[in-house]
Amino acid sequence: MTHQLEEELDKILANGDFYFETLGDGRYRSSWHTQGAWNAHEQHMAPASGILTHALENLQPRDDMRIARLSFEIHGLIHAGEFEITTRMIRPGRTIELIEAEMTAKGRTSIVARAWRVITADSTVVAGIEDATVVGPEESEVQDLSAQWPGGYIRSIEMRAAPGHRPGKGIAWLRTPYALVDSVQASRLASLIGLVDTANGVAPRAEPGKGNWMFPNLDLQIHMYREPEGQWLGLEVQQSYGTDGIGLTSTVLHDTSGPFGRAEQILTVRQL
Repeated sequence: MTHQLEEELDKILANGDFYFETLGDGRYRSSWHTQGAWNAHEQHMAPASGILTHALENLQPRDDMRIARLSFEIHGLIHAGEFEITTRMIRPGRTIELIEAEMTAKGRTSIVARAWRVITADSTVVAGIEDATVVGPEESEVQDLSAQWPGGYIRSIEMRAAPGHRPGKGIAWLRTPYALVDSVQASRLASLIGLVDTANGVAPRAEPGKGNWMFPNLDLQIHMYREPEGQWLGLEVQQSYGTDGIGLTSTVLHDTSGPFGRAEQILTVRQL
């Protein structure tokens, strides 16, 4: 490890009970709680997607709209430490809007996020959800996810697993005591989105780690037919690997009121 990297990690370790410190003008510094599972000097995608959602929500917000879809494209290593987020309106509209947030660090793009905002209306008469409810966190058992995965982010969350949890499939409930950002109260949506990417690691089909396998995701796609609420995020996960080194983690998203959407992550499956 270089001296410069050691200094950067020391600054990250000095941060408090939040995932991100606000530096002003769209700049942030990640705390140790964002540390990734694949590399010690990178951020985990989960809190990074949360801070990007926070930025998107604050771009020309409208009370008559909500975010219905989020798309995160991971361009490369999500560097720990300081980074910048820039936002722009791609497609303004009366009933739908497409907005974008880009995270850059060390002169390179880390993640590009896009969101469709949709005007809200009363659709109670035709409302219906086909995804089934699942066993809740109170009926699930506490699991030590850090026994399987390293990193500050994994240690920052509480996980409970429902009965029947196995490699490749399971139901997990997550929550965190840490604030998404130090300077303001982030929305419940941004805070919960900051946990969704964990889906790829809660029921892995293959044992991760040196001498075994790695299966990092290249993206995260989230569709929400209902706005989530509360502190618990439920992940009803199934993970599939093809025969040519490509896999998929598919997740039904839940809060304690029931299902609210779905997430997909495409994977590159490689032996270490």
